[in-house]
Amino acid sequence: MGVAGEKFQLGTVGALSLSVVSSVSIVICNKALMSALGFIFATTLTSWHLLVTFCSLHVALCLKFFEHKPFDARTVMGFGVLNGISIGLLNLSLGFNSVGFYQMTKLAIIPCTVILETLFFRKKFSRYIQLSLSVLLFGVGVATVTDLQLNAMGSVLSLLAIVTTCIAQIMTNTIQKKFKVSSTQLLYQSCPYQALTLFVVGPFLDGFLTNKNVFAFDYTPQVLFFIVLSCLISVSVNFSTFLVIGKTSPVTYQVLGHLKTCLVLAFGYVLLHDPFSWRNILGILIAVIGMGLYSYFCTRETKPTEAAPQVTQVKEGESDPLISDSLSSAENGTAAADDEPLKVPMWSSKYARA
Repeated sequence: MGVAGEKFQLGTVGALSLSVVSSVSIVICNKALMSALGFIFATTLTSWHLLVTFCSLHVALCLKFFEHKPFDARTVMGFGVLNGISIGLLNLSLGFNSVGFYQMTKLAIIPCTVILETLFFRKKFSRYIQLSLSVLLFGVGVATVTDLQLNAMGSVLSLLAIVTTCIAQIMTNTIQKKFKVSSTQLLYQSCPYQALTLFVVGPFLDGFLTNKNVFAFDYTPQVLFFIVLSCLISVSVNFSTFLVIGKTSPVTYQVLGHLKTCLVLAFGYVLLHDPFSWRNILGILIAVIGMGLYSYFCTRETKPTEAAPQVTQVKEGESDPLISDSLSSAENGTAAADDEPLKVPMWSSKYARA
């Protein structure tokens, strides 16, 4: 692999690492904010996250850290609104369903993404990739899914949440490639529409789900501190989400998301003393095996194309492994883990009940 290929792999590892660290950090912060301090307005908080992200990127633009590259306005607006809707639907899904059924909804995003990419983009997933994803999903299911209480409204909302999330994440990947824009440029242009969508519906949605008014909440200094901290971390979360999907694929991003779920369970047990059982441990171990298999098969399937540089670049962008060969170099100190987002990508109120 040439120098360009090595830089691509190092950038991918950095994006994956940033995504994991920032996402786990924001989950811990939000769990303290929502569980300990009682601020349970998830959708409204997400709108603040996106607003702070946009302001941060605007400052970066003014400092010329990246170049503004306008493209099709209707595409950007549709993409931003769709992302906002998917976040709201995921929160509604949790509100109308049990936590166990909500976790099943999250698990269904990977097979739905595979089906959509196969049908509409003619992307092929080998049997080995499908097997590794099945092992991963089974492990996460064992670790996280408890009760499965079904109801008609909750099922419809979950289905809509799955479809909109899959489409939004596929669009994140395809828009960056079609219009040749970076993750930063896409995030900067779509953030206002996402924030506006959630800023408008957030207070009503949170009020409906919690029977409380976000504007009547007692904002103590401690609550304000955690809100500001959460918003600052969200800049990294949102940026890393878009970067990971752009450099790899929506499926790989979902695999990474389940890795973060396992880490959240582990950190919750260690730091917050959450209940932990042998079932959780077994599920996490199975999920880690599935992630390892997914990474191994992705790496093995991309190697035969390395002789053709142009073909290799396309393959790496479509199915880059979760943990590539360059990760071992990074661990040995020869690679810098520099830098992504989200359903955001992005987190939802499920963390208050994890």
